[in-house]
Amino acid sequence: MKTLKFLAGMLLTSALCGPVLAQDNMEKLSNMQRTDATFTTVAQTGPTAEALAAIVPHIKVPDGFEVSLYAVVPDARSMAVAPQGTVLFVGTRKDKVWSVVDRDRNRVADQVMDFAPSITFDIPNGPCFSRDGFLYIAERNRVLVFPAAEFFFEGPDPAVGVVVPKGELIPVEEESFNHTARVCRVGPDGKLYISLGQPHNIQPRDKLELYDRLGIGGIIRINTDGTGREVFTRGVRNSVGHDFNPANGDLWWTDNQTDGMGDDIPPGEINRQTAAGQHFGYPWLGGASVIIPEYKDVPRPEGVEFVPPAVEMQAHAADLGMSFYRGSSFPEKYRKGIFSAQHGSWNRTVPVGAQVMFTAVDDEGNAAGTEVFAAGWLNEETGEYRGRPMDIAFLPDGSMLVSDDFAGAIWRIAYVGPPAQ
Repeated sequence: MKTLKFLAGMLLTSALCGPVLAQDNMEKLSNMQRTDATFTTVAQTGPTAEALAAIVPHIKVPDGFEVSLYAVVPDARSMAVAPQGTVLFVGTRKDKVWSVVDRDRNRVADQVMDFAPSITFDIPNGPCFSRDGFLYIAERNRVLVFPAAEFFFEGPDPAVGVVVPKGELIPVEEESFNHTARVCRVGPDGKLYISLGQPHNIQPRDKLELYDRLGIGGIIRINTDGTGREVFTRGVRNSVGHDFNPANGDLWWTDNQTDGMGDDIPPGEINRQTAAGQHFGYPWLGGASVIIPEYKDVPRPEGVEFVPPAVEMQAHAADLGMSFYRGSSFPEKYRKGIFSAQHGSWNRTVPVGAQVMFTAVDDEGNAAGTEVFAAGWLNEETGEYRGRPMDIAFLPDGSMLVSDDFAGAIWRIAYVGPPAQ
């Protein structure tokens, strides 16, 4: 009954927003009407799949692991595995959300097609699921919810509700193509946590108060009905990956730092947050101690102590999606740790990154060392990218999925060695 009441409320919200959103059939969908939309499907065999399969031998992983091509998915970005494991939803920085299905459970996708094709998405980078099966999609400037998406993805007109109406996630005048790939997660408290990257390389001084108040350059949290918005995380440049430690509920997130200061500064970051409202230093600092020149004379927030990164990563490697390992098929050393994707540098004289990193987390919840887990998407001889890892997710069997928006693929890494201890 609670779910039905929630859905009714969501649909009413959608209907009230109809005049603004009718252009992409939101009003029809809110009234359970058909739209006659058709699907776009992606072939999983043929020249593209063969070219991607040829990349697999270049990807190096620890002994006992193997790499395979899971799916051909154009522009694949952040991923959300449905609670029952039926389907994987994949966001993009364009106008598609993809549903990826492995019907025979042989760990190779059988079908890839666009989700909710009657909706005009705008950079729907961030899908995430609640524990009771509601799919949330964070766009550039809107948040939508799809009840029971796992069971209705095969129809073009799934039920949809509006959590944050278009134009209300950030002010319309702050919209940009830069740093607008939102990430969402449902936290242990049942609330939505959504990253809001600030759109500048270095945010203008006259934006400090506005951005701090709205959570631009931070992570906000809201109730799943869109109410109760608050700024949970401050002092972020552009985070495109976060997850909660299942052991204690701490929020961990990656951050990409200022460009144009040189090949080796500031460092990338993996951060640990233990309380609401903590400030992590940007735009005054990059990493724990690199001073951003444009802010060296700007007074810091009074009474605020900056929290240093839990891990300083290689500068400009572009640490993006991350996820705690909650499975049991990987060896013990990887359990309860963090896997994160380095997208690879774009403005470094010698390219770096394009790999998957592993960060161990000890029993006290502290970072306990970081190492390369999977590499080979960067051809170090030529400096060319074979692929660019973007996000990490895990299937019900504990195997890892790595999205790649450059190659247009999702890779699978599974442990096949001696029985995991």
